Amino acid sequence: MKKIYKLNKIFNLLISLFICISFFCGCSVNKSNKTNNSDNSIQNKSSTVSLGISEKNTASSCTTILNIPATTVPSSSKTLKNNPYPTLSVPTDVTKIGDTFFIVDCYHSQIIYNNDLSAPLTEWKVLTDEESSGYKMGHTIVGDNKGLFMADDTENNRVLVFEKNKDGYIYSYFFENIGNKPHFMRYDKQNDIFYCWSSYSGELFYFKKNSDNKVILEKKHRFAEEAQTYVRSFTIEDNKIYFVSGLASSPDNKYPAAIRCYSLDDYHLIKEYQVPDKISGMVQLEHIKDYYYITVSTDIAGNQDFATIIRTTSLDLLSTEQYEDLYSQYFVGGGTPYYIGHIENDYYLTEHRLPAHSIWKFDIDNNSKIINTNTIY
Repeated sequence: MKKIYKLNKIFNLLISLFICISFFCGCSVNKSNKTNNSDNSIQNKSSTVSLGISEKNTASSCTTILNIPATTVPSSSKTLKNNPYPTLSVPTDVTKIGDTFFIVDCYHSQIIYNNDLSAPLTEWKVLTDEESSGYKMGHTIVGDNKGLFMADDTENNRVLVFEKNKDGYIYSYFFENIGNKPHFMRYDKQNDIFYCWSSYSGELFYFKKNSDNKVILEKKHRFAEEAQTYVRSFTIEDNKIYFVSGLASSPDNKYPAAIRCYSLDDYHLIKEYQVPDKISGMVQLEHIKDYYYITVSTDIAGNQDFATIIRTTSLDLLSTEQYEDLYSQYFVGGGTPYYIGHIENDYYLTEHRLPAHSIWKFDIDNNSKIINTNTIY
């Protein structure tokens, strides 16, 4: 009896110790999860960590509260040199922030800018490049129209921060350890949030200004379904976030190629849209008027011969291939379309593999017809 009593006492102590460790170090279940009764809706396990950077969690989604300040650049300086290249090499993003146009010239590892989109490329100024900041093969740049700019530095797993003053643009500070290949950024004007997506780790990073008007890395959320897939971008609409279908980045990936839609409130998975293998390697999804426009880089095997642009009135129709192929009809075809940008009343498409058609400009009329298609560079 004494032995049994001692064993029970030891067992109870171990249970108590386990509970304490779980409370202080583990992920506590987020009680705001919701269950959608739709047949196509899936419940996602979400959790929250508030003790700094969490350990790798491969079983479920997890939110980590960070509140990490940026690293200040030792010698901030403005860049005034002209773009040395007469052509673009895999441009991935064209956007306008304030009165200035920016192009992310990915394979040249630089971001260039000019107030005139039609100016010769050698007249554009270099915002940043590998020589000045170590920047290497980034994909997007965003700004708040108040003098603050952020760009993903894909190959270095960083986000760079620039500020504009009367003398020009200043490279001020940066954030390190931003997942694995941060690939896509968007600015949410309503909530004053900069989002950055890590394409290989399934993590969404939140950057916000603090009381000193300096940007901090507030938190990140890991989406388990996206964590072992190369996902190039996301789209936010009606407080929901859509991730395009991507290619498996790990042999352990158990999730099918699909577009997935999550709630931005509690991150539960709302719906999963199955897609055919030949359009699995998607780049971007844009909801424009009556259609969802999707750029495709490869098929499920990574073959760029399947690169195209499609559109459909409903994402539910993709699984049965009820979509319209636009690429050869309205564009030249034969290249790899990438990101679509909306600047004022026009749309812009970046493309690679076709040097003479790196950036397209086009319009969409009230009947959703694509018109005025022409190349800028």
